[in-house]
Amino acid sequence: MVDIQRLDTADDAFDERLAALQHWDGAADSDVLRTVQDIIDDVRTRGDAAVVELTNRFDRRDAASMSDLEVPRERLDAALARLPAAERGALEHAAERLADYAQHQKTESWSYRDDDGSLLGQQVTPLDRVGLYVPGGKAAYPSSVLMNAIPAKTAGVAELVMVVPMPDGEVSDLVLAAASIAGVDRVFAVGGAQAVAALAYGTATIPAVDKVVGPGNTFVATAKRLVYGVVGIDMIAGPSEILVVCDGGTDPDWIALDLFSQAEHDEEAQAVLVSWDGAFIERVAAAIERLLPEQPRREIIATSLANRGAFIHVRDLDDAVDVANRIAPEHLELSVEGAEMIAGRIRHAGAIFLGRHTPEALGDYCAGPNHVLPTSRTARFSSPLGVYDFQKRTSLLGCSASGAARLAPTAATLARGERLYAHAASAEARVPAEERS
Repeated sequence: MVDIQRLDTADDAFDERLAALQHWDGAADSDVLRTVQDIIDDVRTRGDAAVVELTNRFDRRDAASMSDLEVPRERLDAALARLPAAERGALEHAAERLADYAQHQKTESWSYRDDDGSLLGQQVTPLDRVGLYVPGGKAAYPSSVLMNAIPAKTAGVAELVMVVPMPDGEVSDLVLAAASIAGVDRVFAVGGAQAVAALAYGTATIPAVDKVVGPGNTFVATAKRLVYGVVGIDMIAGPSEILVVCDGGTDPDWIALDLFSQAEHDEEAQAVLVSWDGAFIERVAAAIERLLPEQPRREIIATSLANRGAFIHVRDLDDAVDVANRIAPEHLELSVEGAEMIAGRIRHAGAIFLGRHTPEALGDYCAGPNHVLPTSRTARFSSPLGVYDFQKRTSLLGCSASGAARLAPTAATLARGERLYAHAASAEARVPAEERS
């Protein structure tokens, strides 16, 4: 039996218990920080030699040089060619839907002229080069390749460099095939903090990038934190989360499986059900007990549900919406009647799944929206990964002679107020002598 926490918004201690439920400390411990900083410093100092040595040590390789660690394009295409038809079809179908969705996210440049004929606007340009980290080894994460690479390519990124650890030389054909489909330009069999460092600072073989994206373990996440500022990063992701709001009208087996879908990620993942129907909560609890033994990852699911899962009983729909906004979950399922209307009341969520027939799992793979989402309440201020993460916005300003003359007094007055007198003089120099007071 899984002992899942029970919370009720009517209880006096609800706020305190909710805060405890949401607590997650993502900070790396001091040993991890020191190890990762040492790796970064080593890669910055010795470049390729450090990357080869660290890869041989951590991934049990015997590479003589970086040429042994670069995966040729032909290997990607060969992996795609030998995939079973069903797997290839699934990858291509997912890629097509992701690309269609990404096209709608593209931002275009714009400009206008004011009454003086001055031009004001915004120029949108893609990043030049992006690094994509993909977890590797025997685990296969082709969806991570597609979710990160397709928006980048849609944005117009000229070069996409993928790093993927290959312990003992092993890597899934699905991962390489996904890289082929998504148009990844170069692939290196390198992982860990050394891969992030190489992407950030560059080596003789691995080119320095402008941004590093993609998930990884604690060492990878810590490395991304430490190189931020030298390069951009997508986000530092915490454990996966799902919050299901249900009115009691959905099959309880479906809801139990939806909760499992996130709990199976790891022991720190969080799965929460919110409902104002107490009897329905009990039916879901019974479904969990009945279905859990059938799950291949039942030990992980059970630990996750016991450690961080919860059933939250609320007063009504309004109360449920309030709880959802306070939790600000990565994934929010609105398994209720009128889900589309209710979605407009949700201010904080990474992704909202509407209605009874939209399990979060579809979004993880092929629905269209990106599965790289803000976790740990960061949906209060951040957004899913998208095309816009691979585009830059540059302001445009081109003053006409009359426009500069009209703006100069305002700029000069404010500049003198800040005691920046050269600013004032620079602005006033554009005013014709006959117009100066």
